[in-house]
Amino acid sequence: MKRPVRVLVAKVGLDGHDRGAKVIATALRDAGMEVIYTGLRQTPEMVVNTALQEDVDAIGISILSGAHNTVFPKIISLLKEKGLNDVLLTGGGIIPEEDATALQQLGVGKLFHPGTGTQEIASYIREWVQTHRS
Repeated sequence: MKRPVRVLVAKVGLDGHDRGAKVIATALRDAGMEVIYTGLRQTPEMVVNTALQEDVDAIGISILSGAHNTVFPKIISLLKEKGLNDVLLTGGGIIPEEDATALQQLGVGKLFHPGTGTQEIASYIREWVQTHRS
């Protein structure tokens, strides 16, 4: 039997607003995925270590603090360092389009803006994992 898609949802840094992350975590769970929610104030190292321990297919970062140009590159670097090249790094929040484009060129997946439907996010993660799962 094929195992469900496993997704880690995290809030990194001092951003204290997690309602959106909880909504996404619940929606992904309702879409049949296994979801691990780390809670607030995680470091990139904590996120990647949890991803490794939990054997996740994808990491979703919710970020509203403006630190996306620091957080996402650090997580990508740590994923590569740990050999987690088959884990999707995606996320959402307040991220200007030009920053999202630059982050995607570094290897970050699609980034979602506030108001994106949860079905769209779940479909993107499911399709990415089905395409990249070994």
